[in-house]
Amino acid sequence: MKKILFVCSGNTCRRPLAEGIASKIFFERLKSPVNVFSAGSSAFEGIPASADAIRVASGRGVDITDHQSRLLNLNAVKDADLIVTMGEKHRATVGVLDPGALKYTVMLTNFCDESGDVPDPIGGGIEAYESAYDLIQKCVEQLADRLDGYDGWKAGTDD
Repeated sequence: MKKILFVCSGNTCRRPLAEGIASKIFFERLKSPVNVFSAGSSAFEGIPASADAIRVASGRGVDITDHQSRLLNLNAVKDADLIVTMGEKHRATVGVLDPGALKYTVMLTNFCDESGDVPDPIGGGIEAYESAYDLIQKCVEQLADRLDGYDGWKAGTDD
C-alpha cells in the first residue's frame, strides 16, 4: 500500500485538515488504498487539532477529533512513498532530513495549479480555517485524480 505523508509546521491546523480530507476522498475515489499520515516540522508531540480546525472539518463531514500531532523525523520521511508539504519551508526541512527524499516531495498547491504555500490559518479566525479547508480540499481532490497514474512516487515502491 502506498503511503502519503503530509507535512506542515505545528501539525494542528493545515495538516490535520489535509489528512482528514485526503483520507475521506482517497477512500471514496481511489481504486487502490492509500495510507495517509502526517507530521509537523516544528510540532510538539500529542497536541490535538485546533478547535477551529475541528469545527470547520466537522461541519463538512470530516472527523479530525482524534488527531494527535507528531514531529517530523527521518523515519517518517523514509516510510513515505510521497511527501506532500503545505509550504516551501516544510519541503526544505524534508530535504535537510533526507536530501534524496526531495525527489518525491511536492507542495500541495502544485497539484491544483496554485502558487505558494497553503496559508496557515492559526490565529486568523474561523474564516481563515474555512479558506484553508477549501484550498486543501481543492488540491487534494486534484491529487486524487492524478494518483492512479502518478509517477512521482519514491523509486522502488511497487504497489
